[in-house]
Amino acid sequence: MSVQRPDFRSPLGRVRGLGSAKEGVQQWWMQRLTALALVPLSLWLVAAVVALAGADHVAVVAWIGQPVTVGLLVLLIGATFYHAQLGLQVVIEDYVHNEAVKIAGLLLVKAAALLLALAGILAVLFVAFGG
Repeated sequence: MSVQRPDFRSPLGRVRGLGSAKEGVQQWWMQRLTALALVPLSLWLVAAVVALAGADHVAVVAWIGQPVTVGLLVLLIGATFYHAQLGLQVVIEDYVHNEAVKIAGLLLVKAAALLLALAGILAVLFVAFGG
């Protein structure tokens, strides 16, 4: 049987080193803002895809080539991958307890989100500007 030692540290001393509440607030707000931005962007994309149903390749490429469409697609891709990265970061921080695995997971998620967002944005620009 183990003997419990009394903990004489102050409440502040017990929580020191466990993270800052300031960091989580910004991440929480960014998650909410990206979610809010994704609602109209997703509805716009669904409406546009429905409107383009049955259109040929030339019509779709012409639609993607419009400046407003390019801008909205780039915003949609950027917001989607940033929102996903923030959400996965919270899951990893909350449920992965091995520090090395946690750091590796966070780096992998951030890198994957960045690379996939970049690939999506470059694809839109390639189609829009006929590269």
